[in-house]
Amino acid sequence: MAYTGKALEVFLNTGTRFPRRIIWAMGLIKYATAKANMELGLLDPARAEAIMRAALEVAEGVHDDEIVVDVFQTGSGTGLNMNVNEVIAVRASQISGLKVHPNDHVNMSQSSNDVVPTAIRVALAYEVERRLLPVLDRVVASLDGLASRTEGVVKPGRTHLRDALPVTMGQEFSAYSDAYRRGRSLLEFSYKLLLEVPLGGTAVGTGLNAHPDYPMLAVNILRDVTGLELKIASSKFRAMRLLSDIVAVSSALKVVALDTWRLCQDLRLMYSGPNTGFNEIDIPQEIAGSSMMPGKVNPVTVEAVMQAASHVIGLDTSITMASLLGEFELSMGIPLAGYASLRQVQLLAESLDKLSTLVLDRVKPNVERARRLAESSQALVTLVAPIIGYDRVAEISKAVYEGKSVRDALREAGFSEDFISRLLDLEKLTRPGIPVLEHQR
Repeated sequence: MAYTGKALEVFLNTGTRFPRRIIWAMGLIKYATAKANMELGLLDPARAEAIMRAALEVAEGVHDDEIVVDVFQTGSGTGLNMNVNEVIAVRASQISGLKVHPNDHVNMSQSSNDVVPTAIRVALAYEVERRLLPVLDRVVASLDGLASRTEGVVKPGRTHLRDALPVTMGQEFSAYSDAYRRGRSLLEFSYKLLLEVPLGGTAVGTGLNAHPDYPMLAVNILRDVTGLELKIASSKFRAMRLLSDIVAVSSALKVVALDTWRLCQDLRLMYSGPNTGFNEIDIPQEIAGSSMMPGKVNPVTVEAVMQAASHVIGLDTSITMASLLGEFELSMGIPLAGYASLRQVQLLAESLDKLSTLVLDRVKPNVERARRLAESSQALVTLVAPIIGYDRVAEISKAVYEGKSVRDALREAGFSEDFISRLLDLEKLTRPGIPVLEHQR
């Protein structure tokens, strides 16, 4: 494999390899193109069928150890395309007993410039559709269940990490359930942009050296073998020079990662303790938290997910920068954009699956602890602001800050025991309304 051997000398050698799904997509593209060229009478059946068989082997992973070029290579992805062409040519020659050329036969009607941008879109769309969207559905279901289980658990609200008016734990988790629904909708919209592929554009988007019927035929075959609703790009020139659709998907993935980071941060705080933190929830752990402190348990899965989410956010920046590489007819950041976007999906799918099963489905609210904290919140004095004003309430709040209970502070301000008892109905305080006007002195 002359090109591949030389490529290993001149490309970087970081050990960074293309994800399996991109190799799968490359194999299926080579299958589709060989079949299309055969049906158009451009490629003899013996060579075409041998190429198709070898290409399916590539798609299935049989030759993964031969796909050796680094991700950090020529910006068009020619290194990947030629590596795959040469692997298929060698294998197809063995199968057919004929000389199969990596360029003349395997790469017929193609260029790296249309093949690799098609492959990374196919791979990314497949992973989002078949792997990540179902996991997001699982997260939403877990959060809905958790919100339902904790809808009656009253706890203190917190703003700026300071005492605020009470909420229910269910209300807090329902916020994240809604966020993931919106994130899923955003991702579903954006990934469908990937289904327009530039296959058939050849070197610069014009389709030179390809049969006029080839793009439609090849894309239809590719649609059948991938199960994706692929179609020819409305502008092959756009899809070959710009990676904006991949940036859009990455941005949606970043949104999911950001919401995940925030959810995990709240879980860590709620789980903090048991004696010196919030201790509002328990999350059963099955691994020691410390090599030195016996009995210590940490939110290990939550912390692992936060690290993965941080990486997803960082990868989004690299994809943005990759999309800026290039000029005129071609992007020069195609390999990096493909690698990084597939990595984002892999990280989120694994993270959210573990977060759902090992954390969200197992959260146990510490009901009495949460209620005690809610009852002691300095912010409860806000309830009487509608009848005595902000400034007077600020004075009562200061008394609570200095150590008095909310009940004692309100009593010293002149409110009756009966009024205070009726006012401090925590469940009612988690719903819209003006309680103090319902219980005038």
